[in-house]
Amino acid sequence: MTVPNWYTLALLSLAAYRTFRLLSEDTILDRLRARLLGYRGWQEGQKLPSSYRVKLSEFVGCPACLGAWVSLFWWVAWEWQTHITTVAAVPLAVSVIVIGVSSLLDK
Repeated sequence: MTVPNWYTLALLSLAAYRTFRLLSEDTILDRLRARLLGYRGWQEGQKLPSSYRVKLSEFVGCPACLGAWVSLFWWVAWEWQTHITTVAAVPLAVSVIVIGVSSLLDK
């Protein structure tokens, strides 16, 4: 096992953060999350259905929970296929920077 240099660590960290955000918050995966968490078809203002998975919902929204597993995934992938994982991390890392700059400029 090796430890990534600072540049690779930054790329992997940003990629892990973006992956966490995609899985936990981004609207593009709302339908998949609703199905996974058991509130498909639920409308705001209604009582949550009995099929709603509270603990899984807490896990998916928790940066320390899901974020830790996503980070572990990126690190293991990097250990297994260093070059491919680093290349795959670049667009996600750049995406985080674009989102950050956009949010700063929109204020």
